[in-house]
Amino acid sequence: MNIVLSHPTGNANVKAVAMGLQDAEILSIFHTTIATFPENAFGLLSAIPIFSELRRRSFDSKLQKNIKQWPWFEILRLVSTKAQFDNFTRHEKGYFSIDSVLRKFDKHVADHLKSADFEGVTGIYAYEDAALYSFQEAKLKNFKCLYDLPIGYWRSAQKLLIGEMERWPEWSSTLTGFADSEAKLLRKDAELQLADQIFVASTFTAKTLSDFPGKLCPIEVIPYGFPPVVKNRKYTFFQNRRLKLLFVGGLSQRKGIADLFLAVDRFKNRVELTIVGQKSVANCNALNIALSKHKWIPSLAHEDILAIMLEHDVLIFPSLFEGFGLVITEAMSQGTPVITTERTAGPDLIKHGENGWIINAGSTEAISFAIENILSNPKSIGENGRSAIRTAESRPWHVYGEEVASSILNDRTRT
Repeated sequence: MNIVLSHPTGNANVKAVAMGLQDAEILSIFHTTIATFPENAFGLLSAIPIFSELRRRSFDSKLQKNIKQWPWFEILRLVSTKAQFDNFTRHEKGYFSIDSVLRKFDKHVADHLKSADFEGVTGIYAYEDAALYSFQEAKLKNFKCLYDLPIGYWRSAQKLLIGEMERWPEWSSTLTGFADSEAKLLRKDAELQLADQIFVASTFTAKTLSDFPGKLCPIEVIPYGFPPVVKNRKYTFFQNRRLKLLFVGGLSQRKGIADLFLAVDRFKNRVELTIVGQKSVANCNALNIALSKHKWIPSLAHEDILAIMLEHDVLIFPSLFEGFGLVITEAMSQGTPVITTERTAGPDLIKHGENGWIINAGSTEAISFAIENILSNPKSIGENGRSAIRTAESRPWHVYGEEVASSILNDRTRT
């Protein structure tokens, strides 16, 4: 049994899947756009500061012989973004927009499936928005279509978030998910219909698929893994200073930030809030006013995000619609306990009051209540933080990759 893996960028969860398939000896080919290794051209370029972003595309050297790259459109997208050539990267319409690159990459993988001899290959594992053409070709070859949905289903998102536009009209411009064209949304549905097995990283994501207007194949929930944990985290009580709260994520009401800002304002000098994330839109006056009241950092490298988590008491992530929320696992690995909602992977990872806190999504009062409880019991930060580290230790990234590979193998055995 061999699997073709396809993903245009290769983030942490994709890398874990690739290694899981490789270690299980079932990885045939891994299609991506840019793959950085110490000795290849991208690896050499990544040592130059202006190209340091390429380090995010680094892969384990064990994968090098299996990887096929298709870099040019992705390179031009990155250049256009850096140069602020907005017409080239405009949502869906731009020639080098992320949507355009995903479609071209998907067609490239489909063409490769069409032209190559795949003796022993039995399936393809692909991701949302880059699976339609390759799945269509895979069906002609009787390959199994394994589909990874990293965020909740779009119909459910629209149903849950439409009320936010009425509840917070001044924040409505940040809800950019409503800008997707009908054609793009129909492609998402077509990918789901072609899938023979669907993988999601949270119970919440699986629940959103109940809004799909038809019958779907089996859905498997496999939560992502945790980064390496911090050693010897120290906790200090804060009677003589403010409670340090941290938010990391896109600055959109999809993340519940309007509720967060209002809740924090109620505590005045008792708390301080640091925001790390980029604006979803530039011209939201409510967002700009809120950011002016707090410490805002538009962007940080991954290692710097982990470092700033260590400097804060609690990560607060009140998302209204999240496929997983990697910042949850990142913070927990650093011993920073997390306040998050039931619409994230929180319920899959956190036991309320033991290694973090789960609150109701879309509730300013719930955020305020959680903060007040921590202020009243500061020892809970260390108690929950140390427990969060133990949770993270039990599930490193390789466990996620192993579980995906095992699920594929077991499903093959059952069929």
